[in-house]
Amino acid sequence: MRNSITFFIALFFINIIIQQGECGFNFKRRTSKSTKIFGFSWKNCGKPDDPAVMKTLDLSPDPIGIPGDVTASAAGSTSVGLVAPLAVNVTLEKEVAGFWVKIPCLEEIGSCHYPDGCQLLDMVIPPGQDCPEPLHTYGIPCHCPFKAGDYSLPQSDFYLPNVDLPYWLTNGNYRVQGVLGSQGQEMGCLKVALSIHST
Repeated sequence: MRNSITFFIALFFINIIIQQGECGFNFKRRTSKSTKIFGFSWKNCGKPDDPAVMKTLDLSPDPIGIPGDVTASAAGSTSVGLVAPLAVNVTLEKEVAGFWVKIPCLEEIGSCHYPDGCQLLDMVIPPGQDCPEPLHTYGIPCHCPFKAGDYSLPQSDFYLPNVDLPYWLTNGNYRVQGVLGSQGQEMGCLKVALSIHST
């Protein structure tokens, strides 16, 4: 579920909202409930000269069922090499009575600052370990540094496991903005919007 660093970051945002945390988030597995993600959308929100840009990101079906299968494809590019440390600033908001309310950083989830996204990738996929499929097949790197260039992930299928969400992450509309930075400079910005419904 990844291609360039921007795709890693996009899916990291989704992971914050819907997946069990392999990055140290300790959620209990859910056995009797399921979650559906509706209306997933995204857009670049960076400056015109930001080096890291998402070109395409498609997820299907809509809604996405959890647990369940999802099909993803993506393409992105970076005009400069991306090396550690890569800071990630995440802003998570929920719509409440027609207003967008910022969710604070709670147990490393929410509107948080992550000093180095490269370390987060290393926690998900330990250094020295082969990149998981289909990254390995398509020669897509899963660790920093990321060389300048274009990256693409053809349409691929993934399984999303059943997980338990934090008590405060209830049904509703959410939007997430992530800003990728290095040495005080913005490298890219991505916004993701979706709706969560648990049954």
